Amino acid sequence: MSRLTPTFEKLRQNKRKALVPYIVAGDPSMELSLPLMHKLVAQGADILEIGVPFSDPMAEGPVIQLAHERALVHGVSLGGILDLVAEFRKNDGDTPVVLMGYANPVERMGYSSFASRAKAAGVDGVLIVDMPPEEAEDLNACLAGQSIDNIFLLAPTTTDERIAKVSAMAGGYIYCVSLKGVTGAGNIDVAQVKTLMARIHAHTDLPVTVGFGIKDETTATQVAACCDGVVVGSALVSRVAASDGSEPAVLEATTLIRDIRHALDGLSG
Repeated sequence: MSRLTPTFEKLRQNKRKALVPYIVAGDPSMELSLPLMHKLVAQGADILEIGVPFSDPMAEGPVIQLAHERALVHGVSLGGILDLVAEFRKNDGDTPVVLMGYANPVERMGYSSFASRAKAAGVDGVLIVDMPPEEAEDLNACLAGQSIDNIFLLAPTTTDERIAKVSAMAGGYIYCVSLKGVTGAGNIDVAQVKTLMARIHAHTDLPVTVGFGIKDETTATQVAACCDGVVVGSALVSRVAASDGSEPAVLEATTLIRDIRHALDGLSG
């Protein structure tokens, strides 16, 4: 079992919603990624999603695409990110860490090697954006052998048949895409999210987080009322990018997470 299951169980017992910030490893630099991770936890993050930079991040909007580009300029690699997680674990053995990225870097490392190295580093879950369930069986087996959860995306356009198939393979939690399009696009239709939640829960008891479009306290609380947690990506990455790149300024960008945490804790559960 990874850290994800007990984390969600504890949150449910305490009638709290999971807050899951997303950052791209190496943006604005690898040197600042570690203190940024620790600061996010201090600001109230329950789970960290760490983006693995890729040259063609097809699911991302402009903000996160640019973050991938900046990180790649710094020479960030999958191996380096696993080292980053291992460093994080020296001072934080509790907060779950999920790697979110694309299939190519994992395939280049090899599924078995990646899974064993990820386990050794302290990774709890993996979300491969461009790997459908039909192609995920081999990776799923390697991850399961290391007690690492394979997390999948579901969207409003996903059929019930596909929801059932994904749910049968998924672990940790389901990542629900709140809207059509790429990250950071459009406005959330809360009614549509509620409908999707009901369809997902007809097939699985796994926790469900919602991302794509969570920008502030208002959007976070609106969505959290009907799911188990929210993912904050583009809004946070944008604030980091708008800073001057110094450590104090980058860490100051995490006040967004602090404010959302306070708002979520105002919900009754």
